[in-house]
Amino acid sequence: MSVQKLVLLDERIQNLIVEATKVRAKAYCPYSNFQVGSAVLCEDGTIFTGCNIENVSYGLTICAERCAYTKAVSSGNRKFIAVAVVAHQENYFTTPCGACRQFISEFGNVDIYVSRPKEEDVLVLPLDKALPYRFDGI
Repeated sequence: MSVQKLVLLDERIQNLIVEATKVRAKAYCPYSNFQVGSAVLCEDGTIFTGCNIENVSYGLTICAERCAYTKAVSSGNRKFIAVAVVAHQENYFTTPCGACRQFISEFGNVDIYVSRPKEEDVLVLPLDKALPYRFDGI
């Protein structure tokens, strides 16, 4: 885990973070007013984006990361290189929740790039560090 400057990251990762930032504005979050955007980079170079979609029954809320992954999987993609998450907390990076970490792990170990909307500093978090004892099916 490390914090890096966006401009020093690979161009594909920079673009991934920009796409996550853009889709964040489309979040449906009337209850929390906390917009989150995510973008997943597929092995073939395709990017799928997603935003959080809240529901008055909080358990039915869909996180941005799972939204992006389900769009990718439903389009036939199963191999991923990286995922970006962009939200805003003044003093912290907003990392994926536990459910999203487990969901992401279903499709392999990827690096998670976490940024704030200004896209300056980026937390680079390998999934195996974020979820060291993930559930593995038998």
